[in-house]
Order: sequence, then structure tokens, then C-alpha cells
Amino acid sequence: MSTVKEAVEVDVPVHTAYNQWTQFEEFPQFMEGVEEVRQLDDRHNHWTTKIGGVKREFDTEIVDQLPDERITWRTTTGDTRQKGTVHFERVDDTHTRVELVMDVEPSGPVEKAGDMLGMVDRRVKGDLRRFKEYVEKRGGESGAWRGRIRPGE
Repeated sequence: MSTVKEAVEVDVPVHTAYNQWTQFEEFPQFMEGVEEVRQLDDRHNHWTTKIGGVKREFDTEIVDQLPDERITWRTTTGDTRQKGTVHFERVDDTHTRVELVMDVEPSGPVEKAGDMLGMVDRRVKGDLRRFKEYVEKRGGESGAWRGRIRPGE
């Protein structure tokens, strides 16, 4: 399993950055290789990705969510195995540091080779850069879910 850690500072308040990140179905707008995210309920999402010509579908479960601070998830089905946390840190009233830490287990020889070449790191860095552009251009969030999910619930 590989660990990826990337961060970006966005020019929006922490609540705006957090609220936008909770709009999972909009992830294809800024995440490379993500074709669709379908939110099944407050805790579960179904993902369709296509990376390097390989199409995958999998489900994720949010295991910890604290508004304006963090969202932690893990995969529950499919060939893709990952878990991670996105942290939101207030820099000042109009700036937020968004940090993404993911543990990813590549499956298959193509994904393992890509991981060794740093492709996952570059993709995550690009996704965060595109999130920055996306949320800053909007000038505000497109929606929000501010519920609390606690580990073990």
C-alpha cells in the first residue's frame, strides 16, 4: 500500500472549501479519471473511474466526518482498495489549507507500475490544483452537507 500526501491553499473560507468537498457528485469536474460519483446516502458513494484505459467501479463509506475539519473514507467493494482523509485547516478568514492523505493499494501490473512511477502522486496533486480552481471560480459552494459522522456509528 502506498501513501499519498498532498496539500493546496485555496482562496476561500474554510466552510466554503469544506462544503464544496461534500458535493461528491461534482468530483468529475476536477478529478482526473473520475467519470461519475453517485451519492447513495449520507455515508456511501458509488464511483466509476477510468484511468489508463482501465475502468473500475467501487463503493466508498465515510467513516468520520466533522464539518470544517475532516472527511475520512474507505472503499468497501470493488477491485480498488484505498482509504484516506481530507483535512481542512483555516489559514485566515478567506484562505484554507486542504490536505489529502490517502493509502492506495494498486491492483494489477499497470497500476503497480504507475504507482512506482509516481503517477498517483501527480494525479492527486493535479486534482487538488483543479479543486482550487473550481471552488475559487465559483466564488461559493454549490451545496453543503454539514452532518457529523462518527467512527463506529
